[in-house]
Formats: sequence, structure tokens, C-alpha cells
Amino acid sequence: VQLQASGGGSVQAGASLRLSCVASGSISRPYTVAWFRQAPGKEREFVAAIFRTDTSTHYSSSTKGRFTISRDNAKNTVYLQMDSLNPEDTAVYYCAADRSLILSSLGIGNQYDYWGQGTLVTVSS
Repeated sequence: VQLQASGGGSVQAGASLRLSCVASGSISRPYTVAWFRQAPGKEREFVAAIFRTDTSTHYSSSTKGRFTISRDNAKNTVYLQMDSLNPEDTAVYYCAADRSLILSSLGIGNQYDYWGQGTLVTVSS
């Protein structure tokens, strides 16, 4: 599976963006797909994931209620709708996928086998 992330940009605080992660192959039900981000000088952190078995969605405490992850199996695409953006959301965002991840490992980046290139999101105050 090859992943292509897009949709980043520069926006002002309070704005919205929608990121897309398109897979070269099928990433329908058997794959868990997640978004991670890495801000300058900081470690990569988990943002959101949609789990492979029951399509349940999971979020970090900092994004829950503002971000929404969803998938369109027909388009082999996972989206991250980001609302109420603030400067602390500035980072390079990466999508990742894995076929065998267990629920307790959703937030652990090195458990994912497939990664896309990053897309930069910059939020100004």
C-alpha cells in the first residue's frame, strides 16, 4: 500500500482544513488508518485513527471534538476534517496504515507499516 497525503495549507486561527490520504491499493475495512503530526522541534504525536475491524474512530485529547476522521472505501481515501484550528495545530501531518494493529496500539507510530509523505498545516493567530 502506498499512501499520499494532501490538503495542507496556511490558514488563520478558527479556520478549517480537510486533509486527504489516498491509497494506491485498497484500504477498506481490514486496515487501520491514522493521522499523526509532528511540529517543529517536537516529537510525532497521534492525532486520530479509524480502526480496521469496527471502523470506530479514536482521537487524541487535543483534537477530540474539533477533528473528524472518516473514510471513503470506494475512493480508497481517508479524510481528516479539522475545524477550529489554532496555532498549536501547526505541524506536518502524516497518514499511516496497518493491517494487523490492535486497538491498544492505535497511538503508537512505530506499529504502523505504511506511511505517506507529510502535508504541512500552518495556523497563524
